[in-house]
Amino acid sequence: MENIKNHLSNIVDISENDWEIFSSKLSKVNFPKKGILLEKGKIEKYLSFIESGILRFNIPKIEYDFTFAFAFENNFVSGYDSFIKQKPSLYNIETITDCTLWRVSYDDLQNIYATTTIGNRVGRMIAEELYLKKMKRELCLLENSAKQRYLDLFEEQPQLVQNIPLKYLASYIGIRPQSLSRIRKQIY
Repeated sequence: MENIKNHLSNIVDISENDWEIFSSKLSKVNFPKKGILLEKGKIEKYLSFIESGILRFNIPKIEYDFTFAFAFENNFVSGYDSFIKQKPSLYNIETITDCTLWRVSYDDLQNIYATTTIGNRVGRMIAEELYLKKMKRELCLLENSAKQRYLDLFEEQPQLVQNIPLKYLASYIGIRPQSLSRIRKQIY
């Protein structure tokens, strides 16, 4: 729970009273490797903070799953569009490794917004953080080559990328696993 407090303290000054209210609403949950955090068609009920582990966002298809995002430790994660609208998700969020999450429910977060002095600011900062990651991903897909997308991901989280199966990495950067193998041979 200390990682969340540190993360929030980097974006806003949080009083002990506000932290006590916020932290009292958090619950710790462990998910095994290949666990489903959010299933397509279900409504996202939580905003989570990843204490440890790696998650992937994917659109399930019959022939393959299309991976469109990863989430790493010390970051917030949510099917945020489903969370804020309280509508069914169009994708899955699943664990790639064993994961430990701290999460707050939609209703509890609304209560935090209403009862703390910094709740709305924290909510806005988390939303902005998630938005900036989404924009970075979209621009990367439009402007960078597959090789550069792989190198960028590797530079951001080198120790963690090693734990992601190549088929997910390939899907994420928009190519087939065979093409990723060729890129990796060029690099190494």
